[in-house]
Amino acid sequence: MLDFSVTFVITIINIVILYLILRTILFKPVTKFMAERAKRIQDSIEQSEKDKTQAKAMLAQYEAQLKAAEIEAEAILHTAREHATQEAEKIIAESRVSAEAVLASARKQLDTERHVAMAAFKKEAAALVVAASGRLVGREINSEDSKHYADLLIDEISPDGGASAPSQVIKN
Repeated sequence: MLDFSVTFVITIINIVILYLILRTILFKPVTKFMAERAKRIQDSIEQSEKDKTQAKAMLAQYEAQLKAAEIEAEAILHTAREHATQEAEKIIAESRVSAEAVLASARKQLDTERHVAMAAFKKEAAALVVAASGRLVGREINSEDSKHYADLLIDEISPDGGASAPSQVIKN
């Protein structure tokens, strides 16, 4: 049966003392260390959740900024295209005005040259008429009379009163 001898009691006392010593020296610090470690792990998990939430918010913010930048870039491109179109239309309009000015200048120069040529033609025609009239009449007509009669003759010949081109007068 059970024999409760002194050794058994001493062993029990030793186990209790050992338990108390180990509890004080080992179990409490280990338990404290484990609790701190669990707390650190829990804090780390909570911090990572906060970071994850913050990262999602930043991602959404960056995506919104990117979208806004794309819209702004599209608006800038649209404005640039409109400006280029307006600038092209302006250049074309200026070119047309310039071409019309050059054309008007050329017409004016042509008209001036035509008038000069007509005046020279009138002088030559007057001289020819005077010479031909002098041969027909058989005498020399004074220069004042001849010039007057020649001008009248040329004015009658030309259909617009002396303003036609020399080729038209020659044909008549």
